[in-house]
Amino acid sequence: MGCYDCCMKCLGGVPYCSLVATLLCFSGIALFCGCGHQALTETERLIETYFARNLQDYITLAYLIQYFQYVIYGLASFFFLYCIVLLAEGFYTTSAAKQTFGEFRSTLCGRCLSSTFILITYLLAVVWLLVFAFSALPVYFFYNMDSTCHTITVLTETPASINQLCIDARQYGLLPWNAMPGKACGMTLSNVCKTREFRVTYDLYIAAFAGAGITLLALLTYMVSTTYNFAVLRYLGRKGIGTRC
Repeated sequence: MGCYDCCMKCLGGVPYCSLVATLLCFSGIALFCGCGHQALTETERLIETYFARNLQDYITLAYLIQYFQYVIYGLASFFFLYCIVLLAEGFYTTSAAKQTFGEFRSTLCGRCLSSTFILITYLLAVVWLLVFAFSALPVYFFYNMDSTCHTITVLTETPASINQLCIDARQYGLLPWNAMPGKACGMTLSNVCKTREFRVTYDLYIAAFAGAGITLLALLTYMVSTTYNFAVLRYLGRKGIGTRC
């Protein structure tokens, strides 16, 4: 066998769908975890500076932010390892299905392992769909805040109506109802929107939301590729090509 034929045979065993899904998963998780972690830190700073005067008013929010940051650490580690395992499983199933390496065949244990990964990936996709929806909530909050500030800028000639435009953090569950002031109105709110902290936090939440969407796309790609490879392995097993481990 020549060098060209050998290279083509090796390239034929590469699971391109799993490889693309792995790259998407790495980039999506990095974007979601990195931007989400920093966005939570900036959110705590914004609430502390402009919406709450007493430490006791936002201490629960601070604990929740710290908890979610620890969860982010765990998510980053888990998905890094799980994507590598899925990529290795993709190499196995693709090579077995295409019979790339001579007498290499699928085994019953291999097919059981593939079906297990399919089930886990399906469950992760459902859970991550909820994470994707949840990550849209802070984007919605900052979008409303930015829209209100834009309205205030347009109505600068009528101060009376400007003071009636407010963003109340208590309505979004960020602060308890007895927190003071708990909200920002009029030009105070407009000044908040002009700060660097607000713009950076808004952009970080958008990036984290995009990262969650990329990760969801990666999980869906994994589902398609693993399901297809498993179907091919079952077909080969019915023809008697597979062996027991």
